[in-house]
Order: sequence, then C-alpha cells, then structure tokens
Amino acid sequence: MMSDEEVLIGTLLSESWLTLEQVAAACDVEPEWLLAHLEAGLFPHAESVGGVWRFAEEALTRARRMRSLERDFEAVPELAALVADLMEETDRLRRRLRCLGEL
Repeated sequence: MMSDEEVLIGTLLSESWLTLEQVAAACDVEPEWLLAHLEAGLFPHAESVGGVWRFAEEALTRARRMRSLERDFEAVPELAALVADLMEETDRLRRRLRCLGEL
C-alpha cells in the first residue's frame, strides 16, 4: 500500500483510486472537510463502493482547487465548487484545442 507521501509526489494513473484519507492528506485537510463537501454533492468524481469513498485523479485536483479557493479567497464551498467547475471546463477545452493543434 502506498503511503500518503508517495501519493503526494507520484503521478496518478487514470485507473487509480484514492481513499478519503489519502485525498484529505494530499490536500492538507481533515477528512471531515472532505466528507462535508461530499455530503453537499460537490465532488462528482468520487463514488462510494460498499460504504467506502474512493476518488479518481480528477477529484484530487478538484479538492486541491476547492481547498485553495476556500483558504485563499475565503470562498464558501458552493462558490469554490462553481469556480472548480469552470476551471475543469477550461482545462477540458484547452486539451481539446491542443489535440486540434490550435495551441
């Protein structure tokens, strides 16, 4: 099993899943912060399997962005989630343009 430190410096594979505790450690938040955001429906890239939360790579990026927005700009969680949505869409569009040779 990977330690939290390995998760922080490693590159995730798209098929890899992280636990709630690993994502919380990678974002420097308590697991309760993550659970509150999950209960509010702010993490579409996470799923519960047998009552255990697991997170895809996109969820880690989203959690880090949301945590940064909340901490640096005192954004409420819903606003941080909205901004994270816009950043994800911008990332998706940039990847698409790159594939088309436009960037």
